[in-house]
Amino acid sequence: MAAAAQYTILTHMQKENKTVLIIEDEQSLLGALKEKFTSEGFSVLTAENGEQGLAEAIKHEPDIILLDIILPKMDGLSMLNKLRHDGWAKDTPVFILTNVDDREKMATAVDNMVQGYFIKSDQKLEDIVAAVRQKLNSKNQ
Repeated sequence: MAAAAQYTILTHMQKENKTVLIIEDEQSLLGALKEKFTSEGFSVLTAENGEQGLAEAIKHEPDIILLDIILPKMDGLSMLNKLRHDGWAKDTPVFILTNVDDREKMATAVDNMVQGYFIKSDQKLEDIVAAVRQKLNSKNQ
């Protein structure tokens, strides 16, 4: 039964072709996340710095964003603040992916309406995909 439910969710995601924007400067993690989300039926956009991430987000209007905090050119929280001023992006779900365990930055991220805050070294890729899928499913209901 659980396998059938997973298949139904995956098929639903593939039909709607949900787009995930991953903004991450660590190449190995960016590649692993892109591969995992693609294999799970998502369309994936990537960016390696905050400026590129903001431009990609505004251009493509992804369904959900995975955002690192420490990025070159523009940090993730600055990018998130700018993104939240764009009309469509006010309600776009964002998950923070970082190795920074900083309560002040976490509080700032929460103030900017993020859906989750994952410490990269503590998370499995499957857990991140599950959180994204759950958020997108709840957004559609």
